[in-house]
Amino acid sequence: MGHEHQSDSSAESVADEALVREAIEGDRTAFDSLVRRYQTPAVAVSYRLLGNRADAVEIVQDAFLKAFKGLSTLERPEAFGGWLMRIVSNLSLNRRRGRHLRKGASLEDDEGNPIDARGATTTSGESLQSGSLDPSRAAMGKELGAQLEKALQQLPEKQRLAIVMFTIQELPQRQVAEALDCSVEAVKWHVFQGRKKLKELLKDHL
Repeated sequence: MGHEHQSDSSAESVADEALVREAIEGDRTAFDSLVRRYQTPAVAVSYRLLGNRADAVEIVQDAFLKAFKGLSTLERPEAFGGWLMRIVSNLSLNRRRGRHLRKGASLEDDEGNPIDARGATTTSGESLQSGSLDPSRAAMGKELGAQLEKALQQLPEKQRLAIVMFTIQELPQRQVAEALDCSVEAVKWHVFQGRKKLKELLKDHL
């Protein structure tokens, strides 16, 4: 299964819990810290689901607003990251279903710069480091982003989300489990099945 993110971060969870509690008590800087911590991966996940950076940024802004308003309803403050990602993925999927996005959106930002697997701009178009067995990274490394995007869209929803969050964004398994509302074991299964399906879909390009 490759890297398992075992260090998943009790420290980060404790930090999240403290920040959530402080934010509920009215400390806006605490919530600002949560925004800084999760904004980049949240936009990257939404972008992977929508294929449009402007839409992804808008979705994440909406997600943070929704999270801020519902902060006091969060039963497990230490699970803020997964809870936020669930909001982001739900809003993204709702936007996707309610709109006809053009097929095979290219991996470029609004300025036409290539986007790497984490959603970061690479102005020189450099590829990711090779050597990974993960088909999504291999595809990106060979500049086959378009084929990867098409393949990702053919995966069942939970497999696609698991691949995007865990394999591509490298979020901790517990966070992905919270976002998908399932167990860590189920996340492993979705990732396994998703990788298997991607290998089949990308076999002619790898």
